[in-house]
Amino acid sequence: MKYILVVGDGMADNPVPELGGKTPLQVANKPNMDSIAAKGQSGLLRTVPEECIAGSDTAICSLMGYDPRVYCTGRGPLEAPTRGIKLGKNDAAYRCNLITEADQAILDYSSGHITSEEASELIKAVSAALDKPGKIEFYTGMGYRHFLILRNFRHPDLIECAPPHDAIGMKVSAMLPKAKKPEAEKDARLLTNLIMGSRDILRNHPVNVAREKAGKRPGNLIWPWGGGKKPSMPTLKEKYGLRGAVISAVDLVKGIGTYAGMEIIKVPGATGMWDTDYEAKADAALKALQSVDLVFVHVEAPDEAGHVKDCKLKVKTIEDLDKRLLGRILRGLKGPYVISISPDHPTPVGTGTHSRNPVPFAIKSPGLKPDGVKKFDEESVKEGAFGVVKNDYLISMVISAGKSKLSH
Repeated sequence: MKYILVVGDGMADNPVPELGGKTPLQVANKPNMDSIAAKGQSGLLRTVPEECIAGSDTAICSLMGYDPRVYCTGRGPLEAPTRGIKLGKNDAAYRCNLITEADQAILDYSSGHITSEEASELIKAVSAALDKPGKIEFYTGMGYRHFLILRNFRHPDLIECAPPHDAIGMKVSAMLPKAKKPEAEKDARLLTNLIMGSRDILRNHPVNVAREKAGKRPGNLIWPWGGGKKPSMPTLKEKYGLRGAVISAVDLVKGIGTYAGMEIIKVPGATGMWDTDYEAKADAALKALQSVDLVFVHVEAPDEAGHVKDCKLKVKTIEDLDKRLLGRILRGLKGPYVISISPDHPTPVGTGTHSRNPVPFAIKSPGLKPDGVKKFDEESVKEGAFGVVKNDYLISMVISAGKSKLSH
């Protein structure tokens, strides 16, 4: 039996007035998602425990079968392995966005989705000025997503760092790192000093001067967040006895897959945006299934459309995912298989940030009798056989479905 989990990041939503009070999933033309729902069983899944923040780290860990209350130590340490960054047990890793500051407020969490080439030059300039080998180290990533590593850093769990995508329009001074306890005050000041120190380095950098002349948003401030220490996770093989692979353009997903001992498939043209090569991802998934048991295919585009509050773009990303990726996978599958479709969390276009609401999911398997649901969306799946699932993981349900006999 082969297993395929297809995840449209942030795909779920709330009713949108511009869409006639419907969600993007309800409006989108998505025959392949609907087919999985019609031929399988559906439900709603809580991917964010009450104790956790509604972030992609929490939700992706949940989907992949890892309790986020145990293994979500922060975005930084989960993403760092994909860039070859080695972490000691006392080191802290932070995601380090290049953001746009305007009028002393956070204008854009992505610097207008700055290119990797431009961002690399900016991070190199920050690194040259602020690095202290063995203590403070900056590493380039992809697009606006980069890394700050603090060696022998004591208290990442005692410092509150606001995710920049949740702080749009807020004053920088109000959102700077805050110590939760007095013993973390010194470490919080270090992070604040790095943020403020980057301002003069980046403000007049040639890359930003050129971007502003071209009418683009500059990457004029760094923003560390999601800090934590390296987690210790059992592998997918140890948990489920299966060999797995991950296909994603996002460091977070690839990092969790790395800790889980899964093969990380590099796909040319996978961008993490709405211009990603859906077909290449589908072909990579089909090829990977020739040598592994399970493939986790992640598409970031719907989440990015939600963050920029563009409902029409979000509908398009869903339709592209359905036609160009999911349909291509379904046509190419051979032999017995189980396939699921789901978001990780909602990213409503009305708010532009993540939500903790349960997400729709559907699983098609030879062992599951169709439950009568005909459409894949937030409302339709409420009538599904799974109901609202609070204490299980999608990957566990998918694997269980592959072992089921057609009797229910």
